[in-house]
Amino acid sequence: MPIACARISSNRGLGGWIGWRRVGSRSRLWGDARHLRLRRVLDGGYRWRRWRRVHRRCSILLNKDATIFGTNPNGLYAFGGGTAYSPVFIPSTSGLHDILPGESLPDTLTGVLTATPFEYTIRAAASVTPQGDKFDEASVRREAYSFYFLDGWKVNSRLSVNYGLRYELNSRIKESEQRTSSAIPVDANGNETSFLAPGARQIFLYNPQPAYPLDKNGWGPRVSMDHALTKHTTLHAGRAITTLLPNLWLENFVTGGFPLTFQPVVSARANIPVPFSGSVVATTLPDPYTTQGQLLLPGGDSSKVPVNTEIDLQRYQNDLAAITPGHEVQLFSPGVISRKFRNGYLAAYTAGFDQDLQKAKLSVAYVGTPGIHLPSVLSANGYTGASPEFAPYTQFDSTGRVTGGFGPESVINNGSHSIYHALQTSVTQNQSRIGLSFQASYTFSKSLDDTSAIIGGPPVNSVTILQAPPQNPLDPGADRGTSTFDVTHVFTLSAIQSVPLEKVKFLQRVNRKLTAGWQLLNITTLTSGSPFSVFSGVQQTGVGLGGVDRPVRLLNRCFRRAGRYEKIILGAGLITVHSFRFLSAFPEGQDQILGDSERWGATRFKDRATNISISA
Repeated sequence: MPIACARISSNRGLGGWIGWRRVGSRSRLWGDARHLRLRRVLDGGYRWRRWRRVHRRCSILLNKDATIFGTNPNGLYAFGGGTAYSPVFIPSTSGLHDILPGESLPDTLTGVLTATPFEYTIRAAASVTPQGDKFDEASVRREAYSFYFLDGWKVNSRLSVNYGLRYELNSRIKESEQRTSSAIPVDANGNETSFLAPGARQIFLYNPQPAYPLDKNGWGPRVSMDHALTKHTTLHAGRAITTLLPNLWLENFVTGGFPLTFQPVVSARANIPVPFSGSVVATTLPDPYTTQGQLLLPGGDSSKVPVNTEIDLQRYQNDLAAITPGHEVQLFSPGVISRKFRNGYLAAYTAGFDQDLQKAKLSVAYVGTPGIHLPSVLSANGYTGASPEFAPYTQFDSTGRVTGGFGPESVINNGSHSIYHALQTSVTQNQSRIGLSFQASYTFSKSLDDTSAIIGGPPVNSVTILQAPPQNPLDPGADRGTSTFDVTHVFTLSAIQSVPLEKVKFLQRVNRKLTAGWQLLNITTLTSGSPFSVFSGVQQTGVGLGGVDRPVRLLNRCFRRAGRYEKIILGAGLITVHSFRFLSAFPEGQDQILGDSERWGATRFKDRATNISISA
């Protein structure tokens, strides 16, 4: 990990740094220039009275990253989840339940024992895509420029004001060999429109320029004030806006996608079993063509593809189905970035006071933090297995069978918003006659949003869904509710008690190095419970297998204390709740509807438990 840096300074208040660092295939070059000036300001006549310390800073950050990403590059078999068909004759002991070749297997265990998977999928690479330990490698580029000035003004002996302005400009995410692509929704006239616009269709562009607009509105003003109301009371207030730059790991839906990689899915059908192998089976992808009938990547050189070249999706889909067992149609399930993507912003507000209480200090403050244009994922074509009303970009025949088009699609956009309010209090005492120091704080807060994570879903190695995708993928704003991390009450106490063993009479003969300096430390944390959502656990609507269906409330609230019963009507059945244990049955013939139980219960469903943590 080589690192090089140099410092620049002068006697006129100008200074800065320039540095370079390389970690593996990642390089980072940054520069920083600062100007500090102590300036006198003319006030009323010819007397110089007020002093102002002015900071100016300019920085440049250049990122060069090599991304290597691919899920299931060696393939993944799935046993269960659908009907698999026996490749051999399986006799039964009685002879009454023999399974003939081509007949459906009765359960998942039989499929495992006969090595007959229901499904196989693999992240396959095109002929021009790096493979092996550099699978789908992409050379990501981004530059960030920032400038700010900060002025501190001491108005008088009691009032001081700090104000400043920050400006940030970051380039679009790009790739050195133009290995970028994106899906663009268009209307009937071919004009770009919204992914949720009725009647829209999608075209797929290679080397889209621009991939998304350059956000030049990176202004971040800030101001704060401190006013000594009395000798022991100080008022504080402030406000600031901060620009959120894109996260290259979570928000880079531009580089290394289709057609450089594709994930075909092969499902078992009658007389067409999914072949099982104990080794990696190489998968060949067809060559992509443009809508003009030309090879998209002639000679394998992606850097020479003209900007905004449209890919012939139907031809690619037909060619891929032709080489798939059973000629199974393969749907496009890309991750793309919205052409309206922009930077998000955080606004911060605070107002409070500090009060000196002789040997202790009391602080009380209100803190508010709204998040504007936060990044989130839009599932514009529903989830896996969505019905036509939730999958507008999937092609169906008259019987509802999928015949082509797109599958589940993830679109990174700026459709999320959050708000956080908190009352924060603390009491601090540094020392006392008995050698006790402590700090106690209490926070009363509420956090609301429509999603608490950019990419939702269950965490690894857990069945607990901390952040599910929206129940209705076409209306993500309807999921606004309590944040996953919302904790209403938080109390913390840290105390240090000096133990002067050197003053104990019978220990005074012991060397002071062993008896002096002893302390007792205690840290205690008390928090209220975390919010949780109620999910049906079944697919009760046509949105697909997202695990997001929620029940419909029959009464004003769904839960009471243990020992009481209440009922919740599901879209496809009835469920009884008792001590948070679910017993469910789902009769056929009932309408399927979206549940109206809010995400995280809209503050109604909260764990009543109190979390206690004590260390000493």
